[in-house]
Amino acid sequence: MTDAASTPQSEYIQHHLVHLNNLGHKQDIIANFDVVNYDSLFWSILMGAIVIFFLWRAARRATTDVPGRFQMAIEMLVGMVHEEAKGIIPNETTRKFAAPLALTVFLWITLMNTLDLIPVDLAGWIFRITGLGAEHSDPLYYHRILPTADLNIPIGMSLGVLVLMLYYGVKIKHPVGFVKELFTAPFHAHGVAALVLAPFNFLLNLIEYAAKCVSLGMRLFGNMYAGELLFMLIALLGGAWTGANASSISLAFGHVLAGSAWAIFHILIVLLQAFIFMMLTLVYIGQAHEGH
Repeated sequence: MTDAASTPQSEYIQHHLVHLNNLGHKQDIIANFDVVNYDSLFWSILMGAIVIFFLWRAARRATTDVPGRFQMAIEMLVGMVHEEAKGIIPNETTRKFAAPLALTVFLWITLMNTLDLIPVDLAGWIFRITGLGAEHSDPLYYHRILPTADLNIPIGMSLGVLVLMLYYGVKIKHPVGFVKELFTAPFHAHGVAALVLAPFNFLLNLIEYAAKCVSLGMRLFGNMYAGELLFMLIALLGGAWTGANASSISLAFGHVLAGSAWAIFHILIVLLQAFIFMMLTLVYIGQAHEGH
């Protein structure tokens, strides 16, 4: 029996799941803080710069006269995010920071997720025809174009949201009130019972903060990783071409049909995941203003 790990199909998928990093090969352990995924950094920073540029351009070219389509699109997005923030975050001062942050997060994640619609072999094909990286020994032999399918990016963004939750929790409730709530909620008690329940309250609050952070990042990562993997599986249909015969033509037709159908459906996932991350960012910042 042939080992599944040595088949061309599995090798194809495993190759596309390796990042362009400082190791030059696949990361062999789950947590290795010495690894730097250059492809994820490049594409995430580039998408972030594009978002900042277009928002800056829209703000600079804004006019009180009849707006153009670009200004109208930005104004609709700003209005949508402002209304969502207004219904979630009660503090107006916090809203002035949280609403622009949520808009930036939404557009940033949308652009990063949209990279998944680029054909999986396009980067490798460009590297080959330009001579930048065609062989295993070339620096660009490995390259993953989708930053949100790299767990480091979603978890990094969710850690940023966690820092904001803690910051606004301390700012709104003051340091003493914030620390007090960690030990007195959600199980409120008095006297000796309060002392007995304090460690359990503290542990539950730590778990709550950790769960919010991990689930926020893992949700985005899991959906985009699954979508990327499905695109790779669909690409294998086209890669099974062996000539002008019925089997190859059927697989090629299935490749085009399945790829088109999944790409259209994946547009919804791209937007939905960005919207969910944006909304949860607002919700978590809003919850920092509430008491248990």
